[in-house]
Amino acid sequence: MDTFFYNLALHLPAIIIAFSVHEYAHARAAFALGDDTAARMGRLTLSPVAHIDPVGLLLIIAFGFGWAKPVPVNPTNFRREVNMRRGMMLTSAAGPAANLLMALAGCVALRFSLPAFSMDGLPSILAEMLYYFVYLNILLMVFNLLPVPPLDGFRVLSGFLPSSADRLIDFLERNGWLFLVLLLVTDLPKYVISPIINLVANIIMNAIVLS
Repeated sequence: MDTFFYNLALHLPAIIIAFSVHEYAHARAAFALGDDTAARMGRLTLSPVAHIDPVGLLLIIAFGFGWAKPVPVNPTNFRREVNMRRGMMLTSAAGPAANLLMALAGCVALRFSLPAFSMDGLPSILAEMLYYFVYLNILLMVFNLLPVPPLDGFRVLSGFLPSSADRLIDFLERNGWLFLVLLLVTDLPKYVISPIINLVANIIMNAIVLS
């Protein structure tokens, strides 16, 4: 039990920050493209209160898989010069991009703090928190970029498809939860997604922290 609360204290701040900034990035991108739906609903903020879903957070703590509150986006509100599909692609890509930036920032913090982290006690705890923060953000980036509805990667992929694919996109969106369930009940995360996450993490860590 002590180990559980220790890990919770280490990991919870990273989870809350990573999810909140991810959702804020979606809201900010949509607002920049002309859609103020999220802003009017109080989502154009970094406050975790606006973005954290209590059930999703509890599931993350208990099972390692959960969610934040999805940011509402109305593509019909995008500026006239913004193609709706392209606008959705940019809005969706903003979340994983924010996770990448946070992972890089965490690596920079680790790089310049390594001398202090070599000591025992509080510095080593902070190092562990930063390592987890980096890994979590890379995990969220890679997972959300999977081209499976309703994940961000599907919207990003859709932005590159021709208009003739609209019916296929609509069909996949209506049945997207089936693909997500299939993804979660198979060994795909273990044998495909995890190696990608580890590869990206190793590249970033070696380039910034261990160089």
